[in-house]
Amino acid sequence: MSDSSPIAEKIDPSLAAELRRPLSTYRVVFNSGMTAIALILTALAILPLGSVLLEILLRGGQNFSWDVFTNIPAPVGVTDVPNGFGNAILGTLIMVGVASAIALPVGVLTGIFLSEFGRGTTVGNSIRFIITILTGIPSIIAGVFAYGVLILNKVTQFSAVAGGFALAVIMLPIVALTTEEALKLIPNHQRLGSAALGANRLQTTFRVVVASAIPAITTGVLLAVARAAGETAPLLFTALFSISWPDGLFNPTPALSVLIYNYANSPDIGQNQMAWTAALVLVGLVLCISIISRIATRRKQ
Repeated sequence: MSDSSPIAEKIDPSLAAELRRPLSTYRVVFNSGMTAIALILTALAILPLGSVLLEILLRGGQNFSWDVFTNIPAPVGVTDVPNGFGNAILGTLIMVGVASAIALPVGVLTGIFLSEFGRGTTVGNSIRFIITILTGIPSIIAGVFAYGVLILNKVTQFSAVAGGFALAVIMLPIVALTTEEALKLIPNHQRLGSAALGANRLQTTFRVVVASAIPAITTGVLLAVARAAGETAPLLFTALFSISWPDGLFNPTPALSVLIYNYANSPDIGQNQMAWTAALVLVGLVLCISIISRIATRRKQ
């Protein structure tokens, strides 16, 4: 038999007959049953999320208008003035931006160290252990910590900086661990190939490994940003709230999550309805950040 003959002709006839034999009825039924169970369980997992999003969309869309982005909250019971929460949207962006400026560089560099330089070392294992513990602490503990470090020690007053610091404590372990796992997924032959071409360890790490892991790192960053944007308890201890527009980084600052908390507990029906609208805006904000980051990452790749 020549080497140019089709692959199928090179297979042993008995093996070829075995491969062409249809599956038994039991295996077909079992495969179909397991597929159906997997689809049902997937639908059950998605159902609560879909229900929440649908409820937010239906209730929040009733009061959704351009006024919510351009105006501050109207006094309770007043209906003849524009009612919105643009100040809370701006405050959320400010505090998440402050938190990102603190947590992202530190978290990404920590993940790089754990994956590329501290793997298997005592220092690396100790840092990883501490960060893993930090991922499980309640968010209110992060708020109390920021309150004790910044406000009780007179470093700053209730402000966007204090709120951003509290959110950074929450974001840091998420960014660090997801960055480490993203870098571990990069095949080792890429590192060896870079070294063979004469690149040193730093060049290999940042120009080859980190560059290849950017999409996965972006996913971790988005998870951290989404969690920080929805946190309420840390901001109650650090940023308080304000019904006016944010006045600098060192003054009490409003946030969407705190506004939702306040409005949901208000006896006023109008504020209860606005809480749903604020929840819709918060979900949309996180979605927009995710889409923009995905587009930017795809273009870079």
